[in-house]
Amino acid sequence: MMQPTPSDSGIALRLADFQTLGEALDYAATGQTGINFYSARKGLEETLTYAELRERALDVAVRLLASGLKPGDRVALVAETDADFATMFFACQYAGLLPAPLPLPVAFGGKDGYIDHIRRIALVCGASAIFCPNSLSDWIAQSAQTLDLVWAGSLTGFLSQHTAIVDLPTIDPNGLSYLQFSSGTTRFPLGVEITHKAFMANAHAIAKYGLGMVAGDRSSSWLPFYHDMGLVGFLLTPVATQMSNDVLPTRDFARRPLMWLTMISDNQASLSFSPSFGFDLCTRRANKANLDHLDLSCWRVAGIGGDMIRVGVLERFAGRFAETGFSAGALVPSYGMAETTLAISFVPVGQGVIYDTVDLNRLDQERKAVLVTKDDGVAAREFVLCGPVLPGHQMEVRDESGKVLGEAEVGRIFVAGPSLMSEYFGNAGETACVLTKDGWLDTGDLGYFRDGQIVITGRAKDLILVNGRNVWPQDLEWSAEAGIEGLRSGDVAAFSIDDGGQEEVVLLVQTRISDPKRRSALLKGIEGLLNAEYGLTTQVVGVPPHSLPQTSSGKLSRSKARKMYLEGSFETGQRDAPPAVN
Repeated sequence: MMQPTPSDSGIALRLADFQTLGEALDYAATGQTGINFYSARKGLEETLTYAELRERALDVAVRLLASGLKPGDRVALVAETDADFATMFFACQYAGLLPAPLPLPVAFGGKDGYIDHIRRIALVCGASAIFCPNSLSDWIAQSAQTLDLVWAGSLTGFLSQHTAIVDLPTIDPNGLSYLQFSSGTTRFPLGVEITHKAFMANAHAIAKYGLGMVAGDRSSSWLPFYHDMGLVGFLLTPVATQMSNDVLPTRDFARRPLMWLTMISDNQASLSFSPSFGFDLCTRRANKANLDHLDLSCWRVAGIGGDMIRVGVLERFAGRFAETGFSAGALVPSYGMAETTLAISFVPVGQGVIYDTVDLNRLDQERKAVLVTKDDGVAAREFVLCGPVLPGHQMEVRDESGKVLGEAEVGRIFVAGPSLMSEYFGNAGETACVLTKDGWLDTGDLGYFRDGQIVITGRAKDLILVNGRNVWPQDLEWSAEAGIEGLRSGDVAAFSIDDGGQEEVVLLVQTRISDPKRRSALLKGIEGLLNAEYGLTTQVVGVPPHSLPQTSSGKLSRSKARKMYLEGSFETGQRDAPPAVN
């Protein structure tokens, strides 16, 4: 019977104190730990020790260079949760190539949208090759039809056609390690440049200060490898800390979320993270389940990140799984983004979830976080403290003029330090929008400090976060306007509404159709289109022509449209407006 790799590496623990990722794998390979690949149907399907991963990666690295690829070339990798992806990623590290993990179709609603997205990213990063699972070879071939590539297909196919021995290059620690495409619109993808040095700085800070890692720690994850939390947190950092790692494909977690907890219990994993919705899904599935087989007393760091943190969700999770030995004190809220490699703050391990209950009116009008109680009779919202900034890094909250704000004053969050991205690949304009000349990153998030810990209250930018996914409103708007006959540019405004319990995507659509049946058909058509292309459930609302607000420069103002919608302005406008003529 196949056994997972042990938690004890057998070598001295090193917390990401290496020059490059290749050097990190070289050291991890001298121990006995590795990656264990699970499925919801079969359980443990494959083990890959770090020694085996190194051997495979070195073999593939020389073949990649022999195929015509040159150090510095970009290699797009469809990020399946399997040994081939891990092998390809580290082969690129040894060969001096720049891997760019790409999403799986599960993040999209249909074949055509996925093929177009892969082609667009390949063009943006100037990919010289695309690798994918065997099952996606035909789709990737369609994506690559107009591209000049050395290879487009599976690793299996590549290995059958290429064999050679060449010298591997010396890797510059200050050079780029990979591109992260988890941010940016799907129409205009943004590739976050991460150097070996930036990765090691972040991984070291995460391991030493964020997680307090010790010898024998073990990680478990269902997060996708194309997302920064999955890639950095649960593929690369375990290698850089010689930690055994148990992984489950995201699609399997969606079908059987309790499999994640079973993996933690069976292998006595101590570290695992999820967005709030993952904890919520487990709680819902466990309502009528027998939990006698679970022992979660081993889980000392149950991290939360990737979306707005929901207090009620975490309280329900801790309550439901208390009988399994899970401790509410293990919950560790955190904050970060791909532009900071991964994380920038963690609450101290053992603190658990601490939150403020804030007066929403004063938050909106005065930009201050004024504490209230539920008995005060005012509109209030709970916001979770996400910890102090990691050592070696800096964080400030600033107002619109750039002035640094004090305790409980709400503004834009800026960060600086060695973990920051170099720039957005090939996009100096977007880089200049977020990186200041003196090295500070404008995160686009809003928040305030409470007792030295950052509290996230929302986003100044328009990015929508749904179940841990980044969705840009421009994509939804463009898809609706291009895919539905009768809509014009500027007819659609997309935004999200967060009531503290969940985030809902809303589209306001200017319609010139007066007939109720035809108008209803139009709106339902948009709902179906967005579900097919993005796998999203949306609320599509018809509004009168010329009612969507614009900025002084004539651009759509999503923030004002959202405010008007919440105030009921469009309901009044729709009711009072005369019938439009189509």
